[in-house]
Amino acid sequence: MKKTLFVFAAALIGLALAGCSKSGSNAIKVGSIGPLSGPVAVYGVECKNGIDLAVAEINAAGGVNGQLLEIVAEDDEGNPEKSVSAYKKLVTKDGVKYIIGSLTSGCTQAITQSAQAQKIVQIAPAATAPAITDAGNYIFRTCFIDPFQGTVGGKFAADNLGANSAAILYDIGNDYSVGLKENFFKEFERLGGRVIAQESYNTGDKDFNAQITKIKNVNPDVIYLPDYYGTVALIAKQLRAQGITKPIVGADGWDGLTENAGEEVLNGYYSNHYATDSDSEAVQKFVASFKEKYGKAPNSFAALGYDSVYMLKDALAKAGTTDGVAVRDALEATDGDYVTGHLTFDEKRNPIKSAVMLEMMRGEDGKLATKYNSTVNP
Repeated sequence: MKKTLFVFAAALIGLALAGCSKSGSNAIKVGSIGPLSGPVAVYGVECKNGIDLAVAEINAAGGVNGQLLEIVAEDDEGNPEKSVSAYKKLVTKDGVKYIIGSLTSGCTQAITQSAQAQKIVQIAPAATAPAITDAGNYIFRTCFIDPFQGTVGGKFAADNLGANSAAILYDIGNDYSVGLKENFFKEFERLGGRVIAQESYNTGDKDFNAQITKIKNVNPDVIYLPDYYGTVALIAKQLRAQGITKPIVGADGWDGLTENAGEEVLNGYYSNHYATDSDSEAVQKFVASFKEKYGKAPNSFAALGYDSVYMLKDALAKAGTTDGVAVRDALEATDGDYVTGHLTFDEKRNPIKSAVMLEMMRGEDGKLATKYNSTVNP
């Protein structure tokens, strides 16, 4: 009896291992790089959740060209050096031909040259610095770029808020912050406004009171804060503590404020990639599915990760093969509707699509939330 049980158990284990091997060898491996830990982990975790949801949906529907998708995820902690290590591991050990990631511009740009040289299709979900796609024709992105976001912020401040004067407080050592600042300045002044103060700080600073005092003395109609949510929350608290109640405006780096800030960010607005309260059928389906799986509403990083997978899936289906050149060509010809909008690519593989402005508010449950304010077209 014992011998029979042993043989039966061994047979089951052998079948299971054979099944795993077969599934693994037939799966289309897709690499994912992002900050799953560290100071901007909220971006990476949400993006990974969106990626996983898309993969689950696609595989449940039969996969792509008869093959399932398999995500191989790596954590770069928001550190460019670790992004490089993650890239090397995915390409050399895991043999991936397609990578979604990383999230921040610095981490993404750290691997673009290698991806181009090795003909690895790289899709950047949320890296907005313009130079990202300069590495070559294997580099794509799902998000719009900083010049557009900065322009959107300047247009919104002038047209929607009716501001005549503005102050800008930005991180002088952060390309994301600097790029947004420059384009906000150009658009706001092009529309007849005046930027009456430009104050800078260094990455990692915690005390902004000296800069805020200078801003308070010139009394602008609006303050532009182009940075990530952690720093924005600190600055907003110090702004309000000095009695500045004017509107504050920012960009997609603000995503994450609802879980990491309070009253200080009310009367705040930021450009983003989509709005959860949109009446779009695609958006509502995505939001409902995400809530069911993760128990909360998805932020823009989740939506961009989700769209990145579906863009790749559509390209694979159109190419009818996993050949990197064919998939690259199909991806470049993208022309479709996704959660973050209708998307085509320009000559540098940057998306041509709209941006939305979101307003910080208190929800019915009293918690900090966002609501759709307006759409700005390219």
